[in-house]
Amino acid sequence: MDLLNTLVDKGLRRELPTRDEALAVLATSDDDLLDVVAAAGKVRRHWFGRRVKLNYLVNLKSGLCPEDCSYCSQRLGSTAGILKYTWLKPDQASDAAAAGVAGGAKRVCLVASGRGPTDRDVDRVSETIKAIKDNNEGVEVCACLGLLSDGQAERLREAGADAYNHNLNTSEATYGEITTTHTYEDRVDTVQKAHAAGLSACSGLIAGMGETDEDLVDVVFSLRELDPDSVPVNFLIPFEGTPLGKEWNLTPQRCLRILAMTRFVCPDVEVRIAGGREVHLRTMQPLALHLANSIFLGDYLTSEGQAGKADLEMIADAGFEVEGTDQVTLPEHRATGGCHDGGGVCGSGGGGACGSDAAPQTADSPAAGAPRTDLVAVRRRGAGTDLAPNA
Repeated sequence: MDLLNTLVDKGLRRELPTRDEALAVLATSDDDLLDVVAAAGKVRRHWFGRRVKLNYLVNLKSGLCPEDCSYCSQRLGSTAGILKYTWLKPDQASDAAAAGVAGGAKRVCLVASGRGPTDRDVDRVSETIKAIKDNNEGVEVCACLGLLSDGQAERLREAGADAYNHNLNTSEATYGEITTTHTYEDRVDTVQKAHAAGLSACSGLIAGMGETDEDLVDVVFSLRELDPDSVPVNFLIPFEGTPLGKEWNLTPQRCLRILAMTRFVCPDVEVRIAGGREVHLRTMQPLALHLANSIFLGDYLTSEGQAGKADLEMIADAGFEVEGTDQVTLPEHRATGGCHDGGGVCGSGGGGACGSDAAPQTADSPAAGAPRTDLVAVRRRGAGTDLAPNA
């Protein structure tokens, strides 16, 4: 396909595709899907080789959020039966992080529900960052605490944070349909604050909320303009008890197209498969490694993920290797800060994903294309519980 040859050439040059080209990727047929994966895989391997970066989520404070994000199991008014607890102590968070690091995670993502941190919360998280770094040499720490006030990003950076996550989630045009308690501009402002403070910015999207192809292209183009170092791609988990609990709009094939389009638009950034991969990609997860160079290991914020051992086996079986702490994730031009010109190119928003290990497929599994509600499993282990974490 001439389209794919053009997109590969542009990806190797870090040249922005046209909107029509990005839309054309999402419109490709199932017959062309493997060609799309192969083409985007060339771009992925050019910038990142066959390395896969592992990230590990620690939910510092779960539930009871005052915001009304429709996709989130922790939102105001959610009746999803998730774990609810207040702030973990630094040693508790450090112990949880250690499980992920032992499983091969290079980055620990510290997430807390809420609109944004108070100054006291920043102090609390700063102590947690120190505890994790003291006990885990070489680990990266990303904070995801909501909307930042002036000066808070700088304080997190001084405390040892390496990155800050705040997702755009969806297009500016449709953001008000998903959330009303804060704005799209609020989210952009927080990403810019992280950038300005010297933190590695992490910002991504959630697919499957009923958005159009145009919305997906809009948000990915907006992310390229914001120029984060990492772009997590979440696939909506329709939690019962949330407004989007009946939105089952994704197939494995569509998820792969979305990841491929993201790779073509953001060729040299860390594209991360985040929440929902087990539910929506299912047995096609290994193909997605040809598009993304980063995944979350084990469980998510409020939902269970694939067993950590299965993640590692999947990476090895697909012919990839886990990225070590002695390896630099980003290409040299980005790692040295030379690409943040606005034209170059944590966490999962809300519920994260759930895992097939919690609900194995049986002969009575739904037919192809039917909603896989059997794969949505609330997290009952790890942070906030007395049970061992999945890593």
